[in-house]
This record gives sequence, C-alpha cells and structure tokens, in this order.
Amino acid sequence: MAASTPPPLRAFLPLALLLAAAIVSPAPTAACPRCRSPRAPPSLPRLIRPLHMQAVAAADGGGGNSTDAKPFAAHYFAQELDHFTFTPNASMLFSQKYLLNDTFWRRPSKGGAGAGPLFVYTGNEGDIEWFATNTGFMFDIAPKFGALLVFIELDETTFLCLLLPWMINEQHRFYGESQPFGNDSYDSPQTLGYLTSTQALADFAILIRSLKKNLSAEAAPVVVFGGSYGGMLASWFRLKYPHVAMGAVASSAPILQFDYITPWSSFYDAVSQDFKSESLNCFSVIKATWDVLDERGSNDKGLLELSKLFRACKTVKYGYSIRNWLWTAFTYTAMVDYPTPANFLENLPAYPVKEMCKIIDGFPEDADILEKAFAAASLYYNYTGDQTCNQIEDEDDPHGLGGWQWQACTEMIMPMTVSNESMFPPSTFSYDERSDECFQSWGVRPRPHWITTEYGGYKIDKVLKRFGSNIIFSNGMRDPWSRGGVLKNISSSIIALVTEKGAHHLDFRSATKGDPDWVIEQRRQEVEIIQGWIDQYHQDLVETSP
Repeated sequence: MAASTPPPLRAFLPLALLLAAAIVSPAPTAACPRCRSPRAPPSLPRLIRPLHMQAVAAADGGGGNSTDAKPFAAHYFAQELDHFTFTPNASMLFSQKYLLNDTFWRRPSKGGAGAGPLFVYTGNEGDIEWFATNTGFMFDIAPKFGALLVFIELDETTFLCLLLPWMINEQHRFYGESQPFGNDSYDSPQTLGYLTSTQALADFAILIRSLKKNLSAEAAPVVVFGGSYGGMLASWFRLKYPHVAMGAVASSAPILQFDYITPWSSFYDAVSQDFKSESLNCFSVIKATWDVLDERGSNDKGLLELSKLFRACKTVKYGYSIRNWLWTAFTYTAMVDYPTPANFLENLPAYPVKEMCKIIDGFPEDADILEKAFAAASLYYNYTGDQTCNQIEDEDDPHGLGGWQWQACTEMIMPMTVSNESMFPPSTFSYDERSDECFQSWGVRPRPHWITTEYGGYKIDKVLKRFGSNIIFSNGMRDPWSRGGVLKNISSSIIALVTEKGAHHLDFRSATKGDPDWVIEQRRQEVEIIQGWIDQYHQDLVETSP
C-alpha cells in the first residue's frame, strides 16, 4: 500500500458520548467488516464517541484509580434476541451480563415492603466492569439510600444505568460479554441488526422487572443512571418506560446532537475553546500543527522521520495515522479535563488541558512545532513515563468499544463539522457521504433522522414540559459534549445542573478530598433531588394503597 495513500476516516468510532472526531484510520469494507480499505479520506471529521464512558472515577473513592477488588458480583440473565417481532429467531436467548452490589441494600420485609431503591446504571458502549469500576458516585450515595446497585451491560449499542437500593449494572447487548451470537456477533449485518438502542432499552426493562420480582421488591423505586451514551439511554428509558423507572440521572448526555438541533461545529469549537482559554499560544501551535504534519508525511522518507519523532513502535504507513493520534489526545484531554487526577482513559494529572499547554508554552518560540505537539500529546499517552514507544497504528480495543462503529452507521448519526475558528483543520459533513461510507463498510445505509423520530429532541423544552418528569441533565461546560445536552431547566422536575468548569460526567466520579466546592455542590443537589423523587414515590404509594 503506497505511503502517500491515506486510509479513509473511520466514521464509526464509539462515543463516549469520547473518541477524537477527525481522526483517520482504515475503515472496514462491506464484504469484510474488519478488513482495511485504501480509499482516500472523505472530508468528514472523525466521529466522536461520548464518553459515558465515559470518564468516571473508580469505585474506591481514590480519585479515579481503579482497585483490584471488585465491588460487585457478576450475574447473567437469559435475554430474548428480539423484543419487537415474532419471527422464529425472535425468542432465541442469549446471556446478558449484569453486576450487583447489595452491600448497602435495605432488603424488603417478609411482606415485601420497605425495600430500598434500585439504582441502575444503563451500560455504555463497552465492557460493563470498566464502567462500573469508574462510576464511584453510585457507590458513594448507596449507603444514604439503602440502595441496590445494578450495572447492565449493553447487548446492543446502548447502555443503561439504574441505581437501586441495590446497585445493578447491566451490560449492553453486543458489548463486553453480552454477545448474542458469540464470536460471530460482528460477522454480518444479519447479526448486528439486533444492535439498536430500542432493543437495549427493552433489555433493561425486562431485566429490571424480573430482578425486582425475584427479590420480592416489586414496590421498590428504580432510578436509572447513565453517563455520555449511557446518559442518553437513561433519559430515553425514563421517557419510554416511566412505569419501570421513576427517575433518571443523565450526565453528559448529548441527546440534542442529532439532525439540525445543535450547530454541527459546536463539539470542536468547544474543544478549541478549552485550549484557547488556557493559552492563545497553545491554541495557535496546535492549529498550525496539521499543515506541517501533512507536508512532512507526504512521502516515505518523511513518514520514517515522523515515526522516529513520535517514537512509533512501528514505522507508520500513513501521515493520517499520526494526525489521528494527536487528534485523539487533544480531544479526549478536553473531555476529561477533570480537576483531580484520573485514569479513566489514560493516567492523567488534574486539569490536563492546562498541563498540556504548559508543555507547549515551555518550548522556545522557534522550536520544531511537531516536537511541541508530540510532547503535549505524550502527557495523554505516557504521563507516567512507562511507555517505551507509541502504538500509533494497529491500535487495540481493550474496553470492547468496537460495536459503536455499527451504531454510528445505523441510528446514531451525529453530524459534526470543524469550523475555521477551530484549532483543527476545517471539514464538512454530508449525509450522503456518510451513507455511502456506511454502505461500503457494512452493507447498510443509516437512518439519519430515526433518533429524533423515536425519542424526540426538537423543541424539547415544550414537549417534555407537557409530559416528562423526574430527569436530571447534568453537564460541565469544559466537556465538548455538553453543547448537545440539555442546559436549561425544562420544568420543576426536569432539571439541568450545569457547571462552568465541569468535564465529561465528572459528577459520576468518586468523591475525593481534592474535589472543588462546585463539584461537591452539584452532587449534593443531585442527591437532594433524588431523595425528593423517592419521598414522593412512597407518599404516592401510601395515598393510593387500599
């Protein structure tokens, strides 16, 4: 493959509601979803995966460092393949993974009364244990509510989070261990076609109802939690299944990042603003990096030199690979610009955007611009200094996020462009180009307006004010996904909690001694609102009981 022929954009990288959006990497072909294709890159920015993922602290309360001791037990639920048809294959069963923590659960009395709530985490586009270990907020508040914690793994492309007096975490179908067709789950559109958000939400509803019945806790209230993509699922679950969950906490949930609701350039404008707010020089250096990189990576000799400069484990084949590597570092760092050290994606210091800019600003003005960019990106990839080389191409997928590529080619179409004011190279978005890419890669065409048809989004303030209730939308304005979120109160019970300096679902991280007052206050408000929901729920039960 010629070095001068860059691979196409991978138009289907997972959110979190987290991946960098204009990164180029080889895309699969229709005949072989995992094969590489040497096409020229389209003029589209790389799709971002909302972090839901997204970036929450570890359950040990230590500021984001995961612990070897798992604070949950894994279970498996026999889930039907298709909840919406009655075809012969619809009743086929697969094992859906979910996690439970009943350490603090207030168990029901013999008559079934008095059970603590279920706090359910609506799983993300990845391995559920990764997310459970990094969602310390639920563990922190479980003792106060006597809640059961449940984490459900997505067996599709979506994930939900329900918080009960018992903590449950359910895995989304087609993610982690919840593979309906085992190792063949990703082989064709015929199997992947069952990976949809609607199927995932139905999975959650069935599992939760079954769990409550088996625990003799059918009267217990259920609150669902989710961050990033999981936050989208949590809010949609509350709207679609109000009889199952009486409330939802949706953190960094970009439910308005579809169609023409949110300006398409908003995500990258926000990333750029994060860096510009720290240092105009830092912003300018990154903005100037891309043209220099393209020029030097235009031939084999230049790629060899770049491979040495960027300490690649293997000589890179495409200049776009280094562009992707840098783009990811800058984008994810903006997403997880937490006020305390964390290791959700990579080991990072507090306020990593500020630290990146300090590195760039510390160079002499006439220093090589690519050396500055490499040093800054190394903070993201190698802050601990234990990496001897960088895996710039042939990246692995340690958290099982690959299913998002399918989702982003079917229903999760989030248009993104890069404006001239951004620190990234300008780019456009075309529904037709996306459709052609998806057809070439998977043999299917997207339904670009399905999400707003199924869940709404336009005039959301007027619509939800009429029929919705009990949802918290939390966002931090340092998080570029916040621009696609709900940022204003819709009603007295659909509340937007917005912090100026918050990052991607920061509120779901474990509490630490270094937390600033505004994070502490945000979490306090969430607990107070949830308590109000539960109190009203029990009052309604008393008033309606025979």
